[in-house]
Amino acid sequence: MNRRQFIKLAGISTVLGVGGISAIDKLKGNVVEAARDGMTDSEFPIPLSAKRWAMVVDIGKFKTDEDYQKCVDACHSIHNVPDFGNKKDEVKWIWKDTYEHAFPTQVNQYIPAGIKEKPLLLLCNHCENPPCVRVCPTQATFKRKDGIVMQDMHRCIGCRFCMAACPFGARSFNWRDPRPFIKKENPEYPTRTIGVVEKCTFCFERLVKGLQPACVEASGGALVFGDLSDPNSEVRKILSTRYSIRRKQELGTQPGVYYLIGGNENA
Repeated sequence: MNRRQFIKLAGISTVLGVGGISAIDKLKGNVVEAARDGMTDSEFPIPLSAKRWAMVVDIGKFKTDEDYQKCVDACHSIHNVPDFGNKKDEVKWIWKDTYEHAFPTQVNQYIPAGIKEKPLLLLCNHCENPPCVRVCPTQATFKRKDGIVMQDMHRCIGCRFCMAACPFGARSFNWRDPRPFIKKENPEYPTRTIGVVEKCTFCFERLVKGLQPACVEASGGALVFGDLSDPNSEVRKILSTRYSIRRKQELGTQPGVYYLIGGNENA
C-alpha cells in the first residue's frame, strides 16, 4: 500500500468511525434477521445474553490430548480457520500450550507438579480493559457491551497494532490466502482474505441463536460459559467455591477467562 492509498483508507475509516456504532448495531440486526429467516416466532431460539460474558477452564478435566483437540476442532471447523500445516503461517483461535508460556509470572515453585506439567487450553481473554481495542485505527477491533472483544475482518487493514498490543498472543495474521487451506468450508461463516487479523469471538454468532460457544459444547463440561455479573450463574458459583487464576493479571487488562487449579472443597 502506498502513501496515497493509506491516506484515502484512513479518511474512509474516520467517516466509518463517526457512524460506527449504528453500523455495528445494524450488522447485529442483520444477523438476528438471518437467523430468524424461515422460522415462526415459536421456532425462533431465544438469544443468550449477559452483562459480562466469561469462561471458566477446569484444568483437571482435560485428561488426554483428545480432550484438548475436540475443543480446537469444534472451534476451527465452524469458523473456517485454515490449516497451513506449519507454525510459521499458523492461524489459531484456540490452542494448547504449556503452563510456563501461559503463566510466565506464576513462578511459585510449590505449585503442584500436576498443574505445572499439564498443557492448558488458551484463547482470547476478552479483557475488561482490552489494549487491542485502544490501538486499532479503524475500529476493526471493538468491545461489545456484554464484554466480547470482536474482530471485524472486513474493516481490518492489516496494520497488526492489535497483535502488538495483545499480551496473550491471541491473534493471528493471514500472511497467505487462507481459503485454499480450509479443510471443509462452513458456508454459514465468512472466510477471510490475505492480510487480515482474526481471533476467537466467543462464538457471538452462536449466542444469537441461543447456543453455547462451540468449544464449550465440545468440552464435556471442562469449559463453562456464563454471565460473570450474575451471582446465580454457573460461572459465578464455580468461582466462589474453587481457586482460580487468570493470565498476566498484573497488567490490569482484567481477563474474562479463568483457570481452575484448586480442588472442589464442596464436592
